[in-house]
Order: sequence, then C-alpha cells, then structure tokens
Amino acid sequence: MNLFLETFPAPPRVLRWLILAGAACLSMGASGADLKVGVISSLSGPVSALGIPYEKGIRAAHARFPEVAGHRVELIVLDDASDPTTAGRNARKLVNEDKVDVLIGTSGVPGAMAIAAVAQELKTPLISPTPISLPGREHDWTVAASQPFELMVSAVVKRMKAEGVRTVAFIGFSDALGDLAYDSLVRSAGEQGIEVVANERYARGDMSVAGQVLKIMARRPDAVFAGNSGTPGALPYLELANRRYAGRLYGTHGLINADFVRVGGRSIEGLEVPSGPVLVAEQLPAGDPIRAVSMAFRASYRQLYGAPPTDAFSAYTYDAYLVLADAAARVGADAGPPGTPAYRQALKDAIVSTRELAGTHGIYNFGRDSRYGSDERAVVMVRMEGGQWKLAAQPKPPGR
Repeated sequence: MNLFLETFPAPPRVLRWLILAGAACLSMGASGADLKVGVISSLSGPVSALGIPYEKGIRAAHARFPEVAGHRVELIVLDDASDPTTAGRNARKLVNEDKVDVLIGTSGVPGAMAIAAVAQELKTPLISPTPISLPGREHDWTVAASQPFELMVSAVVKRMKAEGVRTVAFIGFSDALGDLAYDSLVRSAGEQGIEVVANERYARGDMSVAGQVLKIMARRPDAVFAGNSGTPGALPYLELANRRYAGRLYGTHGLINADFVRVGGRSIEGLEVPSGPVLVAEQLPAGDPIRAVSMAFRASYRQLYGAPPTDAFSAYTYDAYLVLADAAARVGADAGPPGTPAYRQALKDAIVSTRELAGTHGIYNFGRDSRYGSDERAVVMVRMEGGQWKLAAQPKPPGR
C-alpha cells in the first residue's frame, strides 16, 4: 500500500478505501472468506469492441488490488456473446452456482438490463459499466459506473447550440441503447430550441444504412447525431461520407475505441462526442483527483498489457472495481463473511451510500434515488482529428 501511495499520490478521500483495506489485511492477513466477483462481458459478437476492453479493465484493477478489505478477490468472467438472453443466464449461473457477492457487466444496454433483472430477483448487487435505464425501485440492486445518456447527450446538444446547429437528424440502433440516445436527444434538443428532424434506426448486425441516410439527406439537417456504439457505430458515418454530407457530426461516448476509429477512418474526421475525463487525463489540472486515478489506471493497464489503453471502456470496469472496493471496506463485521445473503445486502447498502469517490470517469455519489453516480465533472467534449481524440476547443460563436 505504501508503494502505491508513494507512486500515485492522491487526496485522502480518493484512497480512503485503500487505507482501510490495507489495515484489514495487516490485521487479518487476508485470511477472510474470498469475495467473489462475477463479471459478464461481450467477448465475442457485435458488441465485443466494447466487451473486450471491459474485461481488460477489470483485470487491470484486479491485478493492482487482488485483496479488498481483508478478502482475496476471485474474478469469474463469462462471455455473453453479445446476446442479452445469454447475459441473463450467465448472471443467474454466477449467483446460484458460483455464489458471487457482486455482479459487474455487461457491454450492451439490452444485456445489462437483463442482468439487472436477475440482480433484483436474486438480491445481488450489480455495478453496471454500461448506461442503462434504472426507473423506480425495481432496479434498486443496481448502480451504473457509466455516465447516464441524459448527462452525456445534454453536453453534446449544448455544443450543437454553441456551434449554431438548428436542426439535427438522429440515426441509431434499433434497441434499448438507441431508444436511450434518441429520448435523451429529444429532451435536450427541445430545451435548447433545436429541432430533431429524423429518427432512423438500424440493427447492430446490418451491413448497410444507405436507405436511412438517404432519408436523412432529404431533410437537409445542420447536423447528424448517431445513437450507437462500438464498431457497428461507424456504419452511418461511412455512408454519410459516401453521400458527401457536409454538416456537423456528433455521437455518443460509446464510440471511443480503437476499432471504431480504424473502421471509420477519414469518414469520422471532425466527429465530436462526449467522454469521461480519463481520455484526456494528462490535460487535467495537476491537483485534479480524477487525473490522479486516471494516471494510476493507465500505469496499471500498461504494466499488465505492455501498452497504454486506447479506449475509454476499459476504464469503466476499472471504476466499477473501485466502487466495489470502496464499499467493501465500509461493510461492517456484523454483516458476516462474503458468500451470504447478509453480506450481499450490506455490500449493496454500502455501494448505494458511496460519496465523493474519485474514479477515472468522474466523482461518484450514489443514493437511493440516484443510481447513476456521475455529475458534470464526468463529461468533457472530444473531437476526432487525424485519427486521434483531442479535447475539443471552445466553439466559435455562430456567424464568425
């Protein structure tokens, strides 16, 4: 622990759980029952461009912190093959057969929703690295480490307004992620006086969106916003470039990964998307707690894989692990050992009471009525320039 503190100094609150965990290890010798973490990710299929980084991020966190609050952490990782039904089945197996204490996953919104339903039924905490809809108390065993779509899309729409956009067309996935993105766009655009003139959809496995893009072109929008993610997210931009669309391009934080950049190529030049601060951590002020955690994450990732991360997704599962570790350090001894319903209940209560925990994507605060932990500190706007994501400059006022 001292080596970590010397190598990656950070404010006391950022590392509070590390200090507590270290003290527990000294007193217990990490001899308590194993804390089992069930991880579900899309390691194959159309969402694997997100799922593979998710797995890498959680393994980087586990490699740095193999013990938490006196418990050896056992990771059990399952592939859902980008299928929501498999994601739900995996969650049920992890809880019923492997007796995990917490679930983390998965890469796609439909799959994450399926896991959330199982988590609620079997009363097991879920930390989702994916932005999912969490209405009411029917998902009170779930929190999300990813920024909510409303927060991220609002930042994009404010950027549109500043850049003089008056009309925008939407194209997105024909699933829950597309619905989240579209609904968020409509709300934010209405607040900013921007008209949404099209709502086109396509499936993740589709090979062409020529028809949808032709309809968009006919509306002549000032901008196009895509509600998609991963490698399949490149399809609309490729077709817009093929049709020589000259308006502004926007997207979601689901596009920040190396495969999307490779496939999109020159068609995504100038694309603006929201991101967590981790993507531009070195440009944050020296005293920013997010910068400290982000640089520690990068070092841990590089040590494990021999190269720095090139995406924002691996950092989401790293943050999910930090949320788990912070909460586990606050679970009282009267909760009993991991592997019991009482421990899972206490762990859930501790997760929901997380306050001002610095991660790579923001500062996390959860509550009974706030299952997303992020606020405005979790958002920056980045722009694609020459194959690299760069912090977007302040927009020039319209007409100049």
